[in-house]
Amino acid sequence: MVVFKKDASFDGTSIPYGYIDVAYPPADEWDLEAFEELKKTELAKVDALREGYDRHALFDDNPFYRYFKKFKKSYPVMMQLESYLLKGRPFPTGNPINEVCFLTELRTQALMGTHDVDQIHGDVVLFRSEEKIPYSGMGGRDVHIYPGDVSAKDDDAIILSMIAGADDRTCIHEDTTHIVYLFFATDGMDPDYIRANQDLMISYLKVLAPTAVIERNILA
Repeated sequence: MVVFKKDASFDGTSIPYGYIDVAYPPADEWDLEAFEELKKTELAKVDALREGYDRHALFDDNPFYRYFKKFKKSYPVMMQLESYLLKGRPFPTGNPINEVCFLTELRTQALMGTHDVDQIHGDVVLFRSEEKIPYSGMGGRDVHIYPGDVSAKDDDAIILSMIAGADDRTCIHEDTTHIVYLFFATDGMDPDYIRANQDLMISYLKVLAPTAVIERNILA
């Protein structure tokens, strides 16, 4: 299981951090039919938000929305939800490993992330930098972490920023089979909120891949 640690920059804060480490079995052991039925049931719950949808009512008190707004950024989960609900964009399919995360985000409106464990070198250290630091984002994009943002690095380089997302090396690919799902949080968030979201995702994982090896953790 990949190990996450917080450094001293978290002293004086109350920012929990959760993750689920999943070693998937070969794809021929996945129950794709059951997962498709699960998606229909869960997306019907998301669809119920469409009638009378009110962004302010749903997101003004969302701690992630407020966090991104502080950095003058749009909250990506809100944009994904509105793209699905209001613009008629289909639920993205093709890689069930990603679909599990996306479905959990739509149902909870919480921020999550995905990384390839086999591409992570050593332990992962969470930190909050006081300056902008560049790194290579997904697709080789030039991105940077933001002062005060929750970020992380392994033995070699920065691998994520809560604002800017995953790096290019550890983001998941079509052949990824060992993955860590991240559950972000903001200062003062109750770890039980993360635990409930982990429970929801694990219920999805057990439908998709009943024999997957699943381990979870929360850094309070």
